Amino acid sequence: MQADLIVTNARVLTMDAGRPRAEAVAIRAGRIQAVGTAAGIAALTGPQTRVIDAGGRTVLPGFVESHLHLVLGGAELTQLQLGGLHGMDALKAAFAGYAGKHPDAPVLLAQGAEYGILDHPVTRHDLDAVIAERPIAMMAPDHHTVWANTAALRAAGLLHGAAMPHGHVVVMGDDGLATGELREFEAFGPVLALGGEAHLQLGIATGGEPDPWPDAAQRESDKRKVAAGLAHCAAHGITAMVNMDGNRYTLALLAEMEAEGRLTARVKVPFHFKPHMDMSELDRAEALRSEFHSDMLRSGFVKMFMDGVIDSRTAFMLTDYPDAPGERGEPLFEADRFKAICAEIDRRGLQIAVHAIGDGAVRQTIDGYEAAQRANGRADARHRIEHIELIDRADVPRLGALGITASVQPPHPPGVMDFPLEPTMSVGFAPERRRDAYLWKTLKDHGAPVAYASDWPVTDVSVMRGLQGALTRQPYDGAGDERLDLMESLHAYTAGGARAGHLEDICGALVPGLGGDLVVIDGDIEAIPPERIGQTGIALTICAGRITHDGGVLGL
Repeated sequence: MQADLIVTNARVLTMDAGRPRAEAVAIRAGRIQAVGTAAGIAALTGPQTRVIDAGGRTVLPGFVESHLHLVLGGAELTQLQLGGLHGMDALKAAFAGYAGKHPDAPVLLAQGAEYGILDHPVTRHDLDAVIAERPIAMMAPDHHTVWANTAALRAAGLLHGAAMPHGHVVVMGDDGLATGELREFEAFGPVLALGGEAHLQLGIATGGEPDPWPDAAQRESDKRKVAAGLAHCAAHGITAMVNMDGNRYTLALLAEMEAEGRLTARVKVPFHFKPHMDMSELDRAEALRSEFHSDMLRSGFVKMFMDGVIDSRTAFMLTDYPDAPGERGEPLFEADRFKAICAEIDRRGLQIAVHAIGDGAVRQTIDGYEAAQRANGRADARHRIEHIELIDRADVPRLGALGITASVQPPHPPGVMDFPLEPTMSVGFAPERRRDAYLWKTLKDHGAPVAYASDWPVTDVSVMRGLQGALTRQPYDGAGDERLDLMESLHAYTAGGARAGHLEDICGALVPGLGGDLVVIDGDIEAIPPERIGQTGIALTICAGRITHDGGVLGL
């Protein structure tokens, strides 16, 4: 039977242990029809077959992005980008240029403001000196802190403070007014809402649904933002993704796009369980699992946050922050209640993914998964911990023993890609603890499955840049080499990510019967020096047999 599409003359790395290498791939009806030699696959050519000559380039399964925020990332593509910018003069110039292009925007939002963007902690007065007459705000790269000027605080009703859930803080000054620093989602949500996109933040901020439900015009506007995010991801070879925030509205938007033929990647979306929720809210998670389960769109897991981030000292640590004696952060869930929640989610057959950055948060998360296993027995749950930036050595073997996936991000360690070493290292890592930071290889060596991701838009979504970071990161003082090798890293971006997301039935490897998802790398990835991999382009991305990105180098 003839193929619809053949990619041939390629260095195919299948991620299939039974046949790790090949020369050509055939796709029919959106699925892998065959993988083999160029001559063997040529026999499937018919008059309607599209044949693509890869010119000796590397072909891999489409990349699986195991942790990103698609809707937020798509919406932020048009906002002011401050990555790599430092100093007041540069900040003023950037905002002035952006303000001139957006004279009617109700709030001027910027992304990527490093914690050390100024030589002192940012206040509303600093941002008043940038622009005073219009509301402006800038978000840290980790998306856990926002700084706003006085006009924005006033417009959002935060200038005089506001009651916040545990772990979410409007920082107040000695004058009784907000300083401008807003920590965690519910604190800065009112500022983001000034831009008219509050309903898009609900999946990460509250786990709730928009009320009223957006009308057709609003949904179409939102779908354009999602489409921009999908195109951005496709340009980096991504064909499947785990969206780490979500609600029914997110899934409904994506389902509409699937029906319209506009969903160009496979997406898995969670139900976001917040600390204030009653256990009965998990009925919503089960409903989402039942209602959304296609080859392109799925639910079936629950996302929670155990802590915040290191730079704002909201990550939960077992020991004091080195620059703040007596301060360790706090968990967002009480320990015994978290164990009960994990047991109930696990009983319902749902997967769990928990954001845990500090070693205290990691331990409490492991304890919750262990309690679930004691209560319900061991199943193929594949519960996950997201980030694991610091872990106590005693907890390392527990992940492998309990079958917990280490979902980690190569762009995150300070000094590796876009995050500077300071102030993060001084704030969060005492010299004697740096050996316990970002232990990807150690966790894998102790049996934990590893999945790689970017956490876009927290960092650049580029898999090639992330891969370079994974292969070139240098040990911190006193620490061991925590790099996985090239094939292990590629596995973590493909088959490892698919398994972590319960998606191996449809993607992650080039095997007959799986989805027709592949990426053509512009070069021989095994011959490219690690320090140059990040500059390597994506020649072609194919999802479900459909070309979703053409890099223009294959002459298609």
